[in-house]
Formats: sequence, C-alpha cells, structure tokens
Amino acid sequence: VSGAQLIAEALKAQNIEYMFGIVGIPVTEIAIAAQAVGIKYVGMRNEQAACYAASAVGYLTGRPGVCLVVSGPGFLHALGGMANATINCWPLIVIGGSSDRNQETMGAFQEFPQVEAARLYNKMSVRPSSLEVIPAVIEKAVRTCIYGRPGSCYIDIPGDFVTLQVNKSSVKYVECCLPPPISMAEHSAVSEAASIIGNSKQPLLIIGKGAAYSRAENNIRKLVDLCGLPFLPTPMAKGVVPDNHPNCVAAARSTALLYADVIILLGARLNWILHFGLPPRFQQDVTVIQVDTCAEELGNNVRPAAVLLGDINAVTKQLLEEFLQRKFKYSSNSEWWKTLREKIMNNERRSKELALQNSLPMNYYTVFHHISELIPKDCILVSEGANTMDIGRTMLPNYYPRQRLDAGTFGTMGVGLGFAIAAAMVAKDRTPEKRVVCIEGDSAFGFSGMEVETICRYKLPILIIIVNNNGIYTGLDADAWKEMLKFGDPATCVPPVSLLPNSHYEEIMSAFGGKGYFVQTPEELQSALKATLADKQTPSLINVMIDPQSERKKQEFPWLTRSAL
Repeated sequence: VSGAQLIAEALKAQNIEYMFGIVGIPVTEIAIAAQAVGIKYVGMRNEQAACYAASAVGYLTGRPGVCLVVSGPGFLHALGGMANATINCWPLIVIGGSSDRNQETMGAFQEFPQVEAARLYNKMSVRPSSLEVIPAVIEKAVRTCIYGRPGSCYIDIPGDFVTLQVNKSSVKYVECCLPPPISMAEHSAVSEAASIIGNSKQPLLIIGKGAAYSRAENNIRKLVDLCGLPFLPTPMAKGVVPDNHPNCVAAARSTALLYADVIILLGARLNWILHFGLPPRFQQDVTVIQVDTCAEELGNNVRPAAVLLGDINAVTKQLLEEFLQRKFKYSSNSEWWKTLREKIMNNERRSKELALQNSLPMNYYTVFHHISELIPKDCILVSEGANTMDIGRTMLPNYYPRQRLDAGTFGTMGVGLGFAIAAAMVAKDRTPEKRVVCIEGDSAFGFSGMEVETICRYKLPILIIIVNNNGIYTGLDADAWKEMLKFGDPATCVPPVSLLPNSHYEEIMSAFGGKGYFVQTPEELQSALKATLADKQTPSLINVMIDPQSERKKQEFPWLTRSAL
C-alpha cells in the first residue's frame, strides 16, 4: 500500500467526509486516493479559501474537514485558515506536502520548516516518522482537533512518503476515535449560579457560538422559556434561539450590555466582540457567570462570580434541572424588561425608516429589507464585509442554529466564498432543499472572487449577493471618481478606501456559466431575488449598487466606542 492510500484510508476510518485543496507536487496522489475511498474532494482556486472551507465543515458537522496543500507557498497560504480555525475554536485538519527527506537542508523545491511554522497556529503540528504510523498520527490529529477546545491540527507529509510502498501487515491501523467526552460542572457551582440568577434584578443571557457548536439549542431554548430571561446572541450564535423569540434583545444590544447586573455567558468569550466585559460598555460591578468548555478561558478580563466548567449543552441541562426544582421565573413585567422593550421598539423603528426610504442609490437598510423579505427562513447565511456584515447582522434574522457564518472571532475577511462552498457541500448531502445565501461587501468579495469558478464547476446553487458601495467602508460614485483622476496618478490621489466604481462583478458569474444580475433599484432587486430563488440548480450572483456614502444608523450611545460585531 502507498503512503497516499494509507492517508486516504486513515482519514476515511476517522469518518472524514470532505477534503478541499489545490493539488500539485507532491500531494496530487493523495487527493486521487481520497476520492477512491469515497471522500469528496473539492479543488479550490486558493489555499486560503480551501482552508476556510475545510474549517467551516468542522463547525457545521462537528467532524473536521481536511485541507490539502502543496509544500512551501501552498502551505503558507493555508496558515490564515489554520489561525482562523483555532481562534474560532473549529476543528480542522491540514495535510501539507513537503520536500523529500533526503533533500532536507539542500535547498529542495519549496523547502520550508513547515512543522515548526505551523505550531503557532495549531493544537498539534507533526510529521509521521514512518508510513507505518500514519493511521495512528491521523487518529491523534482528529482526536486532538475535536477534544477540549476545538482547533486546527497540521500533518506534514514528505514528498517521498506519498508514493513509497509498505506492506500492510506492518501498518499500525487504529479504529475511529471516540466522540469527545462530555464533562459537567460541579453541582455546587450550578447551585451558586442559579442563586445569583434568581436574585438578579437585570439579568442577561449571552449565547456564544460555542453553544451552537455544542448543539445546545434545545436546552437553551427550554432555559429561556422556563426562566423568562432576556438573551443576546453573538453573531454566529444567532438562531440557537430564533431571533424572533420574544426574549431576544439583539435590537437593544448596547442597552442590555450596559445596564445588566448579572451576565450569564454560555459559550461566549469576553473578548473584543463583547468589549472585554469592561466599562464603558458594561457596569463596573457587573456579576459574571461563565460557562465554558475550556478552563483557561474562565476569568479572562473579568473575574466571574461563578464558573461552570463543562460542555455547554450538558451544563445548560444542569442549570435547567436546577431551575425546574426552584420554579424560578423572571418577571416579564419588570422595569428591566420595560426598558429593553422600549429600546427595541425605538431601534427597530429607526431601522425601518431607513429601510423604507425611496431614494436612489439605495442604502444598506433598504437592500437588507428586501433580501430578508424574500430569502428562505431556513437558508444558511454567509456574511462578510465591513458595514455589509455589521448591518446585515441586525437586519437579517436567523431562526435555526449554525446557519450564520461570518468573519468570526478573528474578524477575517475573505472567508465568505470558502464558507459558502463548504455549507453548500454539506447541505447537498444532508439537507438538499436548503439554500446557501452569501452576502458580501464588494471589497470582501475581492479576496476570493475566483472561487465563483469552483462554485460553477461543482454545480453548487449558491446565491451570492454583493452589496456594492465602490469601496471599503465608503467609496466614490462615477462622477467623483472622474474628478479625482484629474488630480493625477490614481496611486497618489485616489482615497485608499476606494474601489473602481460600478464594477460589474456579476459578469464573473456569467463567464463561468452561472447567472448574473446588475441591480440598481428595489424593483430590480426583488425581480433578481425571485428569479434566483426559483432556480434551485444554477449558481447566481446579484450585484447590488448602493449609495457609496451609505453608512450605519447613528448609534444609541455615541459616546461609546464603535459597536463591534
């Protein structure tokens, strides 16, 4: 058996279903062997996008996707995906080819210290010592990337290993690793947390994407309903409890964070997304209850009053059982609820006013209003960009868990099309009726736009919507652009945030056999959306022109720092 066959068989034994990558020396045979054992291989156009796609599979399924890359530059291009997966806490396996062992230190083709370079971005970085141990190494990598706090693992394969042969009788074959063990919090900590919540005046439950990853939606929904707690989802936790649930206070986010006296963190971290849990976004003396699967995360930035270390789903069930005994229900007529509901109504009214404006070019809110009216409730939403992602989070509701993918904890631009391809591959196998809608800023689309060819090649009916403002944050209209060019060389006079006005990105989709639409009015947008959603077989791209100066509505607390994701 060859090294390539061993790798493929070992991955299959670990229930790996998807591989993304770009083939070349020395890994082409690995991709062919993977297909031969039934692993689906998706050839991408850039290793970064391939790595993002593989990591999204890990989040969506709980089983890592594999990113396959060539040596040297190909490996380096995948580092962004490794870092993004580890910081997002998503399981990922990256397999990188490297130079032949007998050419090390000789200046071999694409020679690079890959194992050492990968250590900073991965939970494990390893090169098998022989062909015989490859199955054991792959089992350990899969186990490591899904156990504890999930993350990325890197396996380095010397080029001579790929075609080298070994007798099967000498190979150390191993069975599929067991599912991650489920840990539970100490009963005393659960009791303490329940007492703090029971005595709170202005409680707030914050749901993080760790809760989505742990499949905790049923127990969290029961906890919210039983206790009547207001809840706020972080961006990728939207849908763990539906956004239209009466206890969702996302539309009063700043108020909820600022005035809560007790915060319950369910798989959410007090990082930049939640302003570190510190003033001026939070009360100085806010009481924090922290539920997390990672002990090292407990106490970061704010000392918690109660720590519940364990699986988010299991610990939520413990809390639920505790509250069932205590028969606790937070009053829906409290002053806290009145404050939150008033702020929700005010913010929703302001957003609606912007959404219903008839001026042209359209603004963000008008575009998102029409998108939300027409896209399926159960679609998987991929969103990236600056204002596009930020405003889209508030305007596009999610009703089901793990159906929003965005720039995440690392704030990574360029993830959109890779995530969309991964979501479409998983949906095709598990829920073929589900649509994937990828909403991109024009700048964000540029990072991985050539993956449109990948989408068309694999016949993935993804709908890409580009919200095009001719720039990063803001842009220039065609007239202003022409005037600007009169001052000289674009490199010295064009604002760094500007992109070429009125770029026809939809023609990229048309070039590869998909359908492209150029949209400037609400009527054209509605027509394009209806046409693309009716066609469930063909990839589509709608290029929506908006006002280059369109921005977010004024924030409710202008003296605070800019609202994060």
